[in-house]
Amino acid sequence: MGAVMSQSGNTTASREIVLVDCADEVGLIHRITGVLQELLLNIESNQEFVDANAGHFFFRAEVTPPAGAAGVPAEQLQSQLAAALPAGACVRVARTDRKPIVVCATREPHCLGELLLLDAVGDLPGKIVAVIANHDTLRSLVERFGVPFHHVSHEGVSREAHEAALAAAIDGYAPEVIVLARYMRVLSERFVDRYPQQIVNIHHSFLPAFAGASPYRQAFARGVKIIGATAHFVTAELDDGPIIAQDVIHIDHAFTPERMAQAGRDVEKLVLARAVRLVLEDRVFLHGRRTVVL
Repeated sequence: MGAVMSQSGNTTASREIVLVDCADEVGLIHRITGVLQELLLNIESNQEFVDANAGHFFFRAEVTPPAGAAGVPAEQLQSQLAAALPAGACVRVARTDRKPIVVCATREPHCLGELLLLDAVGDLPGKIVAVIANHDTLRSLVERFGVPFHHVSHEGVSREAHEAALAAAIDGYAPEVIVLARYMRVLSERFVDRYPQQIVNIHHSFLPAFAGASPYRQAFARGVKIIGATAHFVTAELDDGPIIAQDVIHIDHAFTPERMAQAGRDVEKLVLARAVRLVLEDRVFLHGRRTVVL
């Protein structure tokens, strides 16, 4: 049997993730599994989905090689799969080791604290390599977990200068995912374009309702009976990126905006942690303005 190799060419016995999305045709599963069988790779798990309206196919499989076998470069696996699939198919082989994450925060600790705790106990499929904040408030919390903390203030500088300093701090860690854990700054289109499909944000409402500032006060004014949180990819349009995960809780007329916000914080931290896990596990496919999560 064969082993998949990392992008660097080193043989690895770890589990690999095969990701495919392409135009739907008859027999795609047979073609994919045929290539994997030819390369003698074991399929540990697989999921697939067809968007019938768009005629598009999505596939995710976790594959493992046997110990001590000769390696198969990831590039070869991708090439052989692409040759067996419709023209224009997107094929990717991802690794399963813990990916580096940078978290951006401001003053609120709940979402950041949840991620730090999950990381500390080994329950996050990634590694928080740094926390960057535009206020110094959360330094002591972060340093308790032994994670580097960087204060990149926005005060007294232009937006362009602040974002340049923020990007420099982020790039020093080369993260695969950037998490905005209640980072209360609107990022420019230029900054967002620097990290395409890498920035995950938590918004404290059930989008698309109550986008923008003060969603709990907006919800209170409308007399809603549920409040929620939405984790999404960041795009140039404020709170309009493809949604990764959402959840809600029930409330009633007795909830003040302050009590709504307090209850909402519990939802926010869980939804953000779930979304980060899904992204790190390569379970999220972008599909226009939507996501497909396998």
